[in-house]
Amino acid sequence: MKALLIIDMQVGSFGAETPRYDAEGVVGRLNELSEHFRRNGDKVIFIQHEGPDDKTFLKGSDGWNILPSLVRRQGDIVVPKSKNDPFYRTGLEATLKSLGVTQIYITGCATDFCVDATVHAALARDMDIVVVRDCHTTADRPHLPAPKVMEHHEWLWQNMYPTKGRIALVSSKDILPEEHL
Repeated sequence: MKALLIIDMQVGSFGAETPRYDAEGVVGRLNELSEHFRRNGDKVIFIQHEGPDDKTFLKGSDGWNILPSLVRRQGDIVVPKSKNDPFYRTGLEATLKSLGVTQIYITGCATDFCVDATVHAALARDMDIVVVRDCHTTADRPHLPAPKVMEHHEWLWQNMYPTKGRIALVSSKDILPEEHL
């Protein structure tokens, strides 16, 4: 069983003050990818950040909501988190184990924060990881534009020494059947 993790793709992460690189493209590819996972009987798991540390993500607030342009279906799972690491004091690990998930596909926002924290936390748990290159995003940083931030993190992930699991980087076109491209 595979699981697609869609991390922090929430209204509060996509405001005018933090424009995300290729946000519309990422959302479109995530919708295609999530439909592919569902058709194959795999799981789609939305990781949703909740305050109280950041009032933007207070449960029930507009900023807390999953982007309305992302398709959620009945049967998709939502795991709330309050820190960068979605495994920290959440039910994510238990959920993955109970479903028999053997491989996780990591996507979402922001490459250099919660996506990176997810990669590290999953590696520490000996998981097989696939990072979908064109399905994560971030904003420009004071010292580096978003594409360079993403390129840097992808280089790090490719050069990490995995534990018992493995880490791979692929694009959505390597996952989706040709008729969906």
